[in-house]
Amino acid sequence: MTEPRMDTDLIIAGGGLAGATLALALARVVPELRVTVVESFPLSPDALPDDYQPSYDARSTALAWGSRLIFEELGLWAALSEHATPIRNIHVSDRGRFGATRLDAADHGQPALGYVADNRWMGLCLMRALLETPVSWQAPAEVVGMTPIPGGVKVSIRKEGEEQALTGQCLVVADGGRSGLREQLGFVTRTEDYGQNALIANVSTSDSHGYTAFERFTDSGPMALLPHGSPVRAENQSALVWTLTDSALEHILSLSDDEKCRQLQERFGWRLGCFTRIGQCNHYPLKLVTVDEAVRPGVALVGNAAHALHPVAGQGFNLALRGLVTLVEQFRKAVDAGVSIGDLSVLGEYQRLHRQDWQQTVQFSDSLIRVFGQSLPPLAAARDAGLVGLDLVPGAKRWFARKAMGTGGRKPVISAAESLQESEHHDR
Repeated sequence: MTEPRMDTDLIIAGGGLAGATLALALARVVPELRVTVVESFPLSPDALPDDYQPSYDARSTALAWGSRLIFEELGLWAALSEHATPIRNIHVSDRGRFGATRLDAADHGQPALGYVADNRWMGLCLMRALLETPVSWQAPAEVVGMTPIPGGVKVSIRKEGEEQALTGQCLVVADGGRSGLREQLGFVTRTEDYGQNALIANVSTSDSHGYTAFERFTDSGPMALLPHGSPVRAENQSALVWTLTDSALEHILSLSDDEKCRQLQERFGWRLGCFTRIGQCNHYPLKLVTVDEAVRPGVALVGNAAHALHPVAGQGFNLALRGLVTLVEQFRKAVDAGVSIGDLSVLGEYQRLHRQDWQQTVQFSDSLIRVFGQSLPPLAAARDAGLVGLDLVPGAKRWFARKAMGTGGRKPVISAAESLQESEHHDR
């Protein structure tokens, strides 16, 4: 008996950065797949601004060098780079100790170790590119349920107060770290509470950042300052990630902006001169969240729905992006072999290939927080030795740089389509 034709091939729950990037990659690499994105926010071509005006309080994401290569292959980097600030140096230090290590892009033959891009600008670039593809959208709408059916899944979508069904070979859950759909579908998560909060804000300093990212480990928790200036903005603006305990966060939020700057000055020091301005402060609790199994027949978790990391090491979105590319690679192979993209053999291979990457990345990120989050003298001395060792031993420093640049793991191939092969020389 012939199975009925599905409404679509792939349903993506969530049209944020992860879901939109996956949709664009599939449109480029597996154009024969019919892709439908279900997004809770309205989407209208008329609502996309022709002229992007950066905001001082714009939230941003650190993109590793390896992520730039992926966006180049997707034909998106030329647009993204208009508002992406290069990270040419990384300075890692331990407050009150002599240990430090420095990474310089020039030492690795690259113009940058990574970039900082406004989330809103990345979303706008993705939407503009997606509107030129056959990708279908259900927006505003949300996925509220799923049941397996022969050859695929039946997804329940709530749109304009009514529920409708959509069938496809596979559902990809890309609705973020607080995914309600993940829990509803019964995926088991493991949560490690760091007992900290991330305070996110943009700050200005009297001295230029010189396109240097600072990771500063203090006895009260790590902080990061990422260069956030661009050709249209001053080079004295940085994106701050400040980890604080509950009580410390409550205290900082109660202060005036001038008092916040003074507190930040005390914790960070004077490497960027005087802190002159702090913008809107956002915050969220820090937890390491992973899932035991990220796939089932007809279902896969991606992005923060599959793993959420501590933000100071800047690895979260870059890990997610590599996972998306691995999934696209497996879908390309499945289509070529005439196998359903929702088949467990396809999704299981994606999980197997991506698992080693996320295990290593989680271990790298988690160990930084645990080692540098302790103030005991023996550990402090060990941190000094470790940072000095990284700075002096070329092999150790190259390893650390590859982790920071997102080039230390497996390199999935997404340039199966001939139109994407022009960027392959970057991987040599």
